[in-house]
Amino acid sequence: MLAKITSKNQLTLPKAAVSAVGAAEYFDVEVRQGQIVLTPVRIQRGDAVRAKLAELGLRDADVAQAVRWVRGDAVQQSVAEPQPAYSGSAPPPVARKVPRKAVAKKKAVRRK
Repeated sequence: MLAKITSKNQLTLPKAAVSAVGAAEYFDVEVRQGQIVLTPVRIQRGDAVRAKLAELGLRDADVAQAVRWVRGDAVQQSVAEPQPAYSGSAPPPVARKVPRKAVAKKKAVRRK
């Protein structure tokens, strides 16, 4: 089987090769004795999270404690809905801006 690499270093794998190993979105790339070896990798998000937690030295108990802290803190510090500064059911009227040209014309008329 032959595959061509593009100017952007992209390579299309032949369908027969991908079918033989099973469809995968990611491949581990190694160089062995001048050959490029692709190994299909099936990434599972849960495994990635567990690996990151292990890398950071966090244990299950640490995660559980953090969740309890967040849930408890969220309940204790609930924020009240802000009340409007005006009274009544309708919002206060909004001041309308007058274009500068209209103001200049009024002044010109008064000078005559």
